[in-house]
Amino acid sequence: MKVIGVVGYPASGKGELSKIAAQNNIPVVVMGDMIRRRVTARGLELSDENIGSAARKLREELGMDAVAILTAEEIKTIAPQIVVIDGIRGDAEIKYFKSVFSDFTLICIRAKFETRLNRMKSRGRTDDTATPETLASRDKREESFGLARAVALADRAIENESTKEEFEAKIKSFFEELK
Repeated sequence: MKVIGVVGYPASGKGELSKIAAQNNIPVVVMGDMIRRRVTARGLELSDENIGSAARKLREELGMDAVAILTAEEIKTIAPQIVVIDGIRGDAEIKYFKSVFSDFTLICIRAKFETRLNRMKSRGRTDDTATPETLASRDKREESFGLARAVALADRAIENESTKEEFEAKIKSFFEELK
């Protein structure tokens, strides 16, 4: 099984890569869904604060690779030939994925802070932030999970500073290379 891990800061374009993968019949497992399920199961609103708190608590209780363990279990149940893991947040997760998947490649999606902030303001997700301060705080929280170290471990980086169409072309080209 070929496993493609996707890492990047919030609103960098990880979800867009995942949409394109899904359009090409490549299964996508979103790590954040593991957290969102826990939040909803507790009857809480899917806010940035609740999701962040649940992510911290899960990692405190089970280790920094806790979300990776849950994600890998889900991937094993579907057993695809190729799969995309969306939303890696830390180097401990990468280490775990490399230990359980022999063919693991990490792709980093890069976008500037201002670009990401503008995307968050316009996309309308309940867990999005709308000010530079709240995005900086979210970045810092995710860096506490090892995000900056994870980004540095990427096998390949794809810039997402141009139009959506140009980014989609880069992603489609990447998937063509995999075939």
